[in-house]
Amino acid sequence: MQRREIEQLCRAVLPGAGGIDLEALSAGLISETYRVARDGVAYTLKVAAAPRLEGLDPAWELAVLERAARIGVAPRVVYADLERAVLIARWVPGRSWSPQEVRAAANLSKMAGLLRKVHALSVPTPPRMITPLQWIETYTGALLKRSLESNPALRTAALARAESTLEPPQVAGVVCHSDLHTENLLQENESLILLDWEYAHVADPLWDLAGWSANNDLEADVQWGLLTRYLGSAPDPGRWQRFRSLLWLYDYVCLLWSQLYLDLRREAADGIAERARLLDARLHLPAHYAA
Repeated sequence: MQRREIEQLCRAVLPGAGGIDLEALSAGLISETYRVARDGVAYTLKVAAAPRLEGLDPAWELAVLERAARIGVAPRVVYADLERAVLIARWVPGRSWSPQEVRAAANLSKMAGLLRKVHALSVPTPPRMITPLQWIETYTGALLKRSLESNPALRTAALARAESTLEPPQVAGVVCHSDLHTENLLQENESLILLDWEYAHVADPLWDLAGWSANNDLEADVQWGLLTRYLGSAPDPGRWQRFRSLLWLYDYVCLLWSQLYLDLRREAADGIAERARLLDARLHLPAHYAA
């Protein structure tokens, strides 16, 4: 949507009679995010990015958001246009955690508790089930369409790990947020609110714990502490090994995402190239993911 269209939409659907104050915040591969204010009330507006990455499912995202908002872990949606993939929610005036706060023992417990709430959400039907292998194929396909190729050695290693996660024993899938990093987590007083649910899907709950750990570059002992608090006891060797494998796969999926983002949105890619280099180097160090 063009900026003028967004402003017209906001004038039509948001309460009040004042002007519309529209501020662009971020642009990802799936959506673009704006802060909208009218008559002193602020909102977050998300609209499908252009070009649109395959896999957008605004109806499923809305269903999850409504469930999450009811238990206080997501903003309340005030307007949705599924045909145009527009979602408007109340603005959350919280703050993000610092790297030091992410690693604090008390906050490991808070994050574990938050994820248990998310993973207990009822699954909208039909379930949107996505495996690490499907994420890999989605981004690899998008890169190939732009005549870009991923590292063949890393791809071979990724496919082997992804296939192994499909083997039994498997746990029942739960609603996973799947994009957990500090910019998507806000603390409002004593409450924790998660933003940007467009990547949400049904998966192994360890996928979310691996994602939070990978995106925050958590050390192995901190990962162990987070997982122990989430499970309520120390993980057994099999679960710890699966978690570490998912950690590698999450890093690989993020590397593919970064490569695609750098090609599509280079003008807005502050820090993405540096992150891609870090991920590439880390993925070539098997010891970093050893169980």
